[in-house]
Amino acid sequence: MKKIFTETAVILAAVFFIALSAQITIEVPLNDAKIPISGQSFAVLLVAGIFSLKRGVGAVALYVLLGALGLPIFADGESGTDVLLGGSGGFLIGFIAAAFGVGYRMSKLPARPSGFRPISFTKVLYLMTFGTAIILFFGIGRLSTLYGFEKALEYGFYPFWQGALVKILLGAIVLFFVEKYRKNLKSKV
Repeated sequence: MKKIFTETAVILAAVFFIALSAQITIEVPLNDAKIPISGQSFAVLLVAGIFSLKRGVGAVALYVLLGALGLPIFADGESGTDVLLGGSGGFLIGFIAAAFGVGYRMSKLPARPSGFRPISFTKVLYLMTFGTAIILFFGIGRLSTLYGFEKALEYGFYPFWQGALVKILLGAIVLFFVEKYRKNLKSKV
């Protein structure tokens, strides 16, 4: 019973972290529209890298489900199936795929008998880049079906690539230090 409570609490905390991060946005003006760059993908990739494959995917899937059901937790407080079926839907589905991809790659890193997985900054940077590429693949793919490939790049890639690079680097730094902290915790136990 205690394990179920702990697992549920960890997943709900991760969902809350993603939802809170999604509300941190910077609007980039593009033509007549304003494109929001949020902390969603940053939080999704951190959750995927920090937690186990099952926990990470579960938290991200629950986040997307709760937002689709109407809880205003997507970027800028958006929610509902309209968001999931609209232009942002590919990115949201990409979050789940990225959580799986990053979580899976983390689970394949060799572990020492203590359970610690030594990881270099280069590998963490690769994981953040890999996860971001998955999110962009799904997002641009969805936008392409709605508006065509050129418009998909115009609205789904060009305004975001510089912010994505910053989020990749920041995410890599945070994840690297979280893993270092875990190593120190495990060596003391």
